[in-house]
This record gives sequence, C-alpha cells and structure tokens, in this order.
Amino acid sequence: MLSFLADLLFDNVTYISLISVFAAIYYYSTSTYDKWRKLNIPYVPPVPLFGNAFKMLTRLEHPIDMFERMYYLFPDAKLFGYYQMRNSMLMVRDPELINTILVKDFSYFTDHGIDLDPSMSVLASSLFFSNGQRWRTMRQKLSPGFTSGKLKDTYCQINECSDEMVSGIVETLEKTDRLDVKTMTGGFSTDVIGTCAFGLKLDAIKNDDSKFRRYTKMIFQSTPKQLIIQMLMMTCPRVMKLFKIKMFSEEATKFFYDVFTDVIKYREEHDVVRNDLTQTLMEARKELVLKENSTVEDKFTDDDIIANAILMFTAGSETVSSMLSFCLYELALNKEIQDKLRAEIWSAKAKHDGQLNNDYLMDLHYTNMVLEETARKYSIAFSVMRVATKTYALPDESFVIEKGQKIIIPMFSIHRDPKYYPDPMKFDPERFSTEQKSQRPNGTYLPFGDGPRLCIGKRFAESEMKLALSNVLSKFEVLPCEQTEIPVDIRSGSGFITPKNGIVLKFRPIIEH
Repeated sequence: MLSFLADLLFDNVTYISLISVFAAIYYYSTSTYDKWRKLNIPYVPPVPLFGNAFKMLTRLEHPIDMFERMYYLFPDAKLFGYYQMRNSMLMVRDPELINTILVKDFSYFTDHGIDLDPSMSVLASSLFFSNGQRWRTMRQKLSPGFTSGKLKDTYCQINECSDEMVSGIVETLEKTDRLDVKTMTGGFSTDVIGTCAFGLKLDAIKNDDSKFRRYTKMIFQSTPKQLIIQMLMMTCPRVMKLFKIKMFSEEATKFFYDVFTDVIKYREEHDVVRNDLTQTLMEARKELVLKENSTVEDKFTDDDIIANAILMFTAGSETVSSMLSFCLYELALNKEIQDKLRAEIWSAKAKHDGQLNNDYLMDLHYTNMVLEETARKYSIAFSVMRVATKTYALPDESFVIEKGQKIIIPMFSIHRDPKYYPDPMKFDPERFSTEQKSQRPNGTYLPFGDGPRLCIGKRFAESEMKLALSNVLSKFEVLPCEQTEIPVDIRSGSGFITPKNGIVLKFRPIIEH
C-alpha cells in the first residue's frame, strides 16, 4: 500500500513538474506576443516560440516568400508588427517613412541591430556589424579607399581581369558554347577584388575550385548547423556568447584571417606602398591600433582591420558575381535590350578611341539603366535592417518607436511592388530613365541601402560591372539555351539572392564594329 502511494505521489510530482516546465516554456516563448495588440499596431498573429518565422526556420518557406506574404497582408499600413521567435519586429513599407529612417532622421537609426559578439566571429568587428561611434570611426577611416581617384586607378586592373574572362570564354567555346555564367563571373569578381584591393593574383577565373572561391562560398553557406545557430541567435544570444558558438565557418574565417594578416605583414616588412584598399586598411591600423593615445573605450585591434578585409573580399566578390549573372540572364532573354546596350558600348568605345577609362564609363547611360533594373529585380539582399538607437516619435506622432526596437525594410518586396514598378516581373531598363525616376518617391529603390550606411563599395561594384559587360558584350552575343532555367530560381540557401542552380547561357562570338 505504501509502495503504491509512493509511486502515485512520484508520478504526480513528475507530471506536475513536466506541466510546470512546459508552462514555463510556453510563458517564456509567448510573453512578448501582446506588444503590438496593446499598441494598436496591425500585426501578424504569431505561434508559440517561433512567432511568424516557423516556416522560414524549418525551411518550408524561403525568406523571400515570408516577407512577400507579410508585406501584402497590410497594403494600406505604413508599418506593421510581426514576431521573429520572441522578438517583436516592425516591418516598414511606406516609402516616405523608409526615407525618413534611412536618411532624414538617420541619427535615430544608426545601427543594423544584428547582435553579433566578437567571440562568435571576427566579422563582428567589420563595418557591417559595427555600431555607434566605432562604426562612424571605421567608416571614416575606410572611405578614402573608395574615392574617385582610387577607383580610377583600378580600371586597368579590372580590364585585365575582363580580358582574362574573355579568353576563358574563347577557350570554353572550343569545346562547348554553353557556359555557367555564375561560375564565370564568380571567378572574375574574385580576381578583381583580389588584385584591386589586396594586390593578389588569384587566377580564380581559371579555377573555380581555388581556395579563395571555395572559402568565399563557405562563408555564406546555409547548413542545418547554421539554421540551429540562427534560432539560438533569435532566442538565446547570451547562450551563443557563453559557449562561444561560431556564427560563420571557422575554417573559412581562419583561411581569410591568415591570408590578409600575411598580406599586411609582408607590405609592412618590405615597405610596399600601393594605392589600394589594403593601403587604406594599413593607414587605418596606424591611426586606430598602433597609436598610443586611444582610450580603452575606442581602442581598436588588429581584428578590426582584418575583419574589414574579410568582409570587403567575400561580400565584394559574391554580390558582384550574382548581379552580373542576373544581368546576363536578362540580356539573353531580352535581345533588343542586349542589342541596344551593345550599340552604346560600341559607340562609347569609338568616341574614346577604345580607352575604357572614367570618361568612357560616364557615357554609359543606358548601361547604367540596365544595371539599375537588374538591381531592382534581383536585389542581392532580402531586406534592410535597422534598430532604434534612440526613442523616436513618428512624424505624425501616432506612434513612438522605442529605443532598441528592431526594424525591417523589405526592399525585395518593394522593388517588385506594382504600385511603384508596374508589371514588376518585366525587365525594363526604361524605368530608370531620368523622367521615370523623378516620378517615383524616395525609399522605393534600395539595392545598396541608403543614407550614411549606404554600401561603401557601391561605386566600385558599378564600375566593375560596367567594364565586365563592356568587354563581354563587345565580343559575344548571349542567348538562352535548353539548359537555361526560365524563370531562374533565386531561392538559394545562402544569405544573398543568387541563382540556386547556376545560370547556363549560350555564347556566340560576334565581330566588333
């Protein structure tokens, strides 16, 4: 009898304990879910623990589709709430308010709001993840690396890489007229950033399996492990910091860390001076790391310098290769646009005696429109993220954004909203004529972000893509073939919008006028 009572009591205690644990977990996971209801802000109803991110985190829904679905739930709202796990998020869809946040009242929204600790990745010290005064200081020190004068010095090197890419195409055409342009442009953009920014001769055009290509892909690779880390970042960032869980591939990060450390060390030991990004990083190191008059609060380390080298290399190569791939894809499908673009290139070349210099680039007006339309239709990032660094009252005073509130601007969805871009799936460079651009509100075109945190490498990337197109389209027609995926699947597993299965196009040599 006593044994029976003891077992019953034990069972009841076990059941009660389990119920208490589950109740505590439920309370913890849902305790933030009444925020938007109390503030009378329209919101997407959440589910326990996952909020509105369950399908995305379980890979039943791509982030593109998640943002798109939520974006159109409240077509008349300037902003609305949703939940990323337990975190209450604001999605801003009104162009005027977007422009206010990114540009006019930037001082209230200076940070990206991504809580990445240096113990989780050396990239936490890079410009993208830096916050507050540390970001301002580093941005100021790195900006001289992207001046007009510095960019002009890179054109010759970019053209050399373009010539090597063309030679690679010619060699491939001896075997087949089909090329995967993502592989081709990936090698090109890696070689460009390697030689222009770091003085490295990488030959990635000839070898897509080079360490630099392999580790660049690895940095942005999405794996089941990355999915778990992402969930931990959303729910228990302190756990990540406590156990020093790495956000990015340790193998890839160590490779780039060692490479760029050696590059800087070699230049210092041999008094090598070049007018490039590495030189800018070395000057920043002298000012921010080696000077003795820095306070503890603003003291920078070598990790801050190397982190920015890694960021510039990996992000600079991967984003440009994706954008060029999408551009060639659309030109293949829209031959009249390709022909018009080629005619402009030939005309500008003749005007400038074949010199692909700054004056030549300034005359490529239609090329610029083509690239802008590519960036609209295939925004490399899904969204722009900000966090309120100070409490901010909206201009109409209907709502106050609290300090610490994270904000998402769904630029991919805005770029494909027929309200701003009629027939958005049509590739139409005329959208970016001077007349049409003047008719659209600010805050509707954000492929490089906007305001003071505009992508620091924007002008370099644009020059690189114009020179690449100039060299390739002067010598080849690009056409779709039976292996061309139409429409192209952009829902890859990486953190960027990039072709999931590559882009195979047919190349046909032409005689240059």
